Amino acid sequence: MLFWQIVVLALVQGLTEFLPISSSAHLILVPVLSDWPDQGLAFDVVVHLGTLSAVVWYFKKDVVELSVDWTKSCIQKQTVGESRLAWLVILGTIPVGAAGLLLHDYVDNVLRSPLVIAWATIGFGLLLGLADFVGKNKNTQSEHQLSWKNGIMIGFAQALALIPGTSRSGITMTAGLFAGLTRQGAARFSFLLSIPAILMAGSYKTLKLIQEGNGVDWFSMGLGYALSAISAYVCIHYFLKMLERIGMTPFVIYRVAQGIILLYLFS
Repeated sequence: MLFWQIVVLALVQGLTEFLPISSSAHLILVPVLSDWPDQGLAFDVVVHLGTLSAVVWYFKKDVVELSVDWTKSCIQKQTVGESRLAWLVILGTIPVGAAGLLLHDYVDNVLRSPLVIAWATIGFGLLLGLADFVGKNKNTQSEHQLSWKNGIMIGFAQALALIPGTSRSGITMTAGLFAGLTRQGAARFSFLLSIPAILMAGSYKTLKLIQEGNGVDWFSMGLGYALSAISAYVCIHYFLKMLERIGMTPFVIYRVAQGIILLYLFS
């Protein structure tokens, strides 16, 4: 891979994984629009591991607390501290895991097209805008107050992220806002949900990579990992810091504009 291809793709992954604008869509579209060769499975695995490292490190205190309280709840067979939120993250991950196993080949062979991305980008972007508008003045719940029903509903919504252009973070934040979470609450629950989701996707791709048995360009992989991890960490920090002030409108506008451009280019 060319040096600039590594830099651009790693930064694209890091900056778009946690914003509600679909990282998978960007990783598909950048090579198409730039006429670069496909970056390959190994690079996709590495940059996803980079973003996973970033979100785990950013929420390290939460991850430790959730893990400890969940373990205690299993031993004591009762709710302990933040174990309820930990169970919601686990239960919310099941739908996307099951859908991924059942539909992965269909998604790769049928849905990875610019037109699918365009319509998903526009449609789910407008839905995000509606959820933000409806909940702007009445949503008061944090992720800690999320009900079982709404937590599982957000998990089912996450499965829609298999459609390229949907955005995993975008659809889970949308569902969270409709469920009554504040912007911060919806974003934080979305980021916690991303940890097992990215881990599952990365594990699956790693197994495929091992089966292929191709050589590894360690410089490209290392640089891609570092840039995606750093940019993702910075992105999470500033997104959460600015979210209440800017809302979802800038991302809705970006998505609609991106979708319109794609329809113009590929229709």
